Amino acid sequence: MALIENTVYPKFKKSYSPQELERLYTLKEAEHDFMLNKAKGIEQQFTLALLLKAQQHLGYLINPNEAPKQIQVYLAKQLAFEEVAVLRKGSSSKKTFYRYHQAIREFLTIYSWSAGGKALAEKVVNETAYTKSDPADLINVAIEGLIEQRFALPAFSTLDRLVRHQRQQVHDELYQNVCVDLSEAQKEKLDQLLIVDKHKTISDFALLSKTAGSTSLKNMRAWAERLEWLTNLINPEPFTKVLTHTKLRQFAAEASIELNEIKAIANPLQRYTLLLCLIQQAQVSTKDTLIKMFLDRMRNAHTNAKKKLLDLHEKHQELEEQMMAIFSQVLDRAAKDSSPESLGLEVIKVLEHSGGVEHLQNDYKKVSAYHNKNYLPLLWDKFKSHRATIFKLLDLLDIKAASQDELLLEALSFIKKHQYQHKNELPFEINLGFYSQRWRQFVQARGLLKRRELELCVLSHVADCLRNGDLYVEGSETYPDSRKQLLPWEECLLYLEGYCAASGLASNAKDFVQELKTKLSSVAKEVDASFPDNTELSIDDEGKPHLKRLLAQAKPEGREDFKQDVRRRILEKEHHLLDIIKNGQHWLNFSRHYSPPSGSQSKLSNAELYYIFTVFGYGCNLGASQTERHIDGTLTRRSLKRINDQHINSLKLSKSNKDVINAYAQFELAYHWGDQSKAIADGSHIPLRENNTLGEHHIRYGRYGALAYHHISDNYIAIFSHFIACGVWEAVYILDGLFKNTSDLQPDTLHADTQGQSEPVFALSYLLGIKLMPRMRNWDDVYFYKADSSHYYEHIEGLFDKTVNWKLIETHWQDFMQVVISIYKGKVTPSMILQKLGVYSRKNKRYLAFRELGRVIRTLFLLNYISDKPLRIEIRAATTKVEAFHNFRDWLRFGGDTITSGDPVEQEKRINYAMLIANIVMLHNANDLSNVLLQMKQEGKTVTPCILVKSG
Repeated sequence: MALIENTVYPKFKKSYSPQELERLYTLKEAEHDFMLNKAKGIEQQFTLALLLKAQQHLGYLINPNEAPKQIQVYLAKQLAFEEVAVLRKGSSSKKTFYRYHQAIREFLTIYSWSAGGKALAEKVVNETAYTKSDPADLINVAIEGLIEQRFALPAFSTLDRLVRHQRQQVHDELYQNVCVDLSEAQKEKLDQLLIVDKHKTISDFALLSKTAGSTSLKNMRAWAERLEWLTNLINPEPFTKVLTHTKLRQFAAEASIELNEIKAIANPLQRYTLLLCLIQQAQVSTKDTLIKMFLDRMRNAHTNAKKKLLDLHEKHQELEEQMMAIFSQVLDRAAKDSSPESLGLEVIKVLEHSGGVEHLQNDYKKVSAYHNKNYLPLLWDKFKSHRATIFKLLDLLDIKAASQDELLLEALSFIKKHQYQHKNELPFEINLGFYSQRWRQFVQARGLLKRRELELCVLSHVADCLRNGDLYVEGSETYPDSRKQLLPWEECLLYLEGYCAASGLASNAKDFVQELKTKLSSVAKEVDASFPDNTELSIDDEGKPHLKRLLAQAKPEGREDFKQDVRRRILEKEHHLLDIIKNGQHWLNFSRHYSPPSGSQSKLSNAELYYIFTVFGYGCNLGASQTERHIDGTLTRRSLKRINDQHINSLKLSKSNKDVINAYAQFELAYHWGDQSKAIADGSHIPLRENNTLGEHHIRYGRYGALAYHHISDNYIAIFSHFIACGVWEAVYILDGLFKNTSDLQPDTLHADTQGQSEPVFALSYLLGIKLMPRMRNWDDVYFYKADSSHYYEHIEGLFDKTVNWKLIETHWQDFMQVVISIYKGKVTPSMILQKLGVYSRKNKRYLAFRELGRVIRTLFLLNYISDKPLRIEIRAATTKVEAFHNFRDWLRFGGDTITSGDPVEQEKRINYAMLIANIVMLHNANDLSNVLLQMKQEGKTVTPCILVKSG
């Protein structure tokens, strides 16, 4: 059975604000006349009015005695009744109530459940059950359909029974369709998965849910063998093709249970279907993991080669100085003696005295080999240990081109063909038009191709093209064919006018370019005109802008005394963290989102208690074992782990967080602390054990681990969190937080640090209606672009380096709109697009176009930044807030800094647990502070908005 709290089924709240009462329960003139005409007597009129307004509010007719007293009093005052008159049980006949019901339905033009409502609900639930499984989702669909068609809602229990019946019918049909062609031999193979062989300690079924470790050579080999095993096990696609993608994922999630539970499923067709879905999901995730391992290995090889180059530069510095000294001696001899013969003898003496020509030539080769940051000769040593495994891995993956250009795939086939040869030179039999001049010099020699160098070149380009979408892997979810991800342009046209009108963009290429060109010219002209009055900005002879450091803002008078007074009062209300979580549960019932994979109501005897301890244990990073030790046997480690594994996932934690955020947004105090239309994005380092795919040594933090990437509302509460690898550019995920956030706080301005911006990010933000305002440490090294080369600016001319390529932007306007409308309709996420735009590709015209548009938007931002001091103050303050959140979250994770799990799914959950704990504490603090401030006001103390802002 579904919980009513998990659905949108309308019900009375505990209390209503005056505004809500006025909006929902104010009688209009026509409603007042209706009441007088249909009911005689004060009690009957009041009852009819209450039934009428409740029907409009809730969508169904109620028992009048169930209406909150607050609503009764509000209606009685409108009707000028001295006392609230409510029908008592049995004080009116069923016939009277039936007459009232009929009259209300006729007045509001509403149809009864029996007059077609049930048939409609069965139809929409049946259709939706092919894509959704959660009973709460199906009930919501039924409610939406009934309200839209003006049917009265039945009792919740009636809807719940209908949904369970329809869902079971659809599932039985799907089980039958999936298994109809399943042979007896294949069924036996699936049954064998559930048997623990006497030579093994676990079943093959348990291996299906296994997660990857690090990108070590051992794990890469093991995971390649895993894909071979899964491929030879059974091909589930011919059977699961009758399922939608979402249904397949839901069934796979249902199958992620313990061995005895899946054995206990009575319907064999259901068991086979769940197993087939789990196998297919395992095949997909294994392919994605192998691709990621390959990409990580290639990235690490390049990173380590660059580090080795830096070490060599330091090592060769003394050698370079020695050679420069020798060259200086040669110059001295040349300055003193102009005779060629004698000069030659002097030079020979210098060279021989320095070790001889051959020795100096060897030294020169050592030094010159790695000039101009040429680390390519160092790659082989960082790659060779993984070479055989990488070739095996690539043989298992079906890599294809996302365009007609297949030169790289031909080169990949060529190196595969010659991978077992020992000679280091290959015939020049392929077209290598995809590589750069530096690679050409590295790979080619005397009209031949150097085998090792060619392998490194081709595999490095394959890795880049998988990242940017020029290549894709068949059967992969993370690296699919990008052409199929976007909405077809014909479908985009249906939404184009509406999207452009809502976002303020021109609906054709010519006007789009003209508007941007005019805006860039206008802003540049304004900044140039204001330059003489801008005492904060100076421009040096090289055209580099310089801004004066921002000074700290003055503190309001009485701020420290106010803070100490508040702190003293708050400490009197000190709470244990478990009490705070318990209070949050009492206020919001956030655990209602947690349930078994089937979506049915939990059968735990004391579910709330179990869920509170699970959130506490994992949110504070204690884990199941440590939590068990600290709760006096209330729960076992096994119970906590089972709840975490099967009842709670990242999506459900996000729903809980939404409840907390929405409650926090109700406090007036939160609006004194920040602007709800703004958010800040930033990542913080999270240590990991060296046994997982996300872990990596981060150059900026100097430690091993990954990044918790948070989006924080300007009033401090976290609205979105994501876990990403250290090697990933943070800007890839900067926009996801705003699109995946479904809370009442919906910011459209986004702050970030230098890692949160790039030219494509500026472009996509603009197209999506998001104002990106990052803090850029090295912004003075960024190019400024003119709208037109003929424009001249008296004061800021030195800022501009280049002119915008408007033709490129106009040509690719359709690409821009196809991408953003696909994001708007939920077909793709911003991060999926930015991953493909985050790797330079000369062939990827979409990347070049987004980069050019981003140059325009970033120039506009920088012009505003250097001329607007309040904007600079705002950006600096925003980055301070997100650092405060990081410190606060780390303080709550007293179980330790390191996430011990190597499962990327579990790592993501741990970050969401921590975010939920932090947000609950912030909600509790907002409640306590609001009560303290109210008490201070009642005592006659001065509480000004300025002090609240500065003390926030």
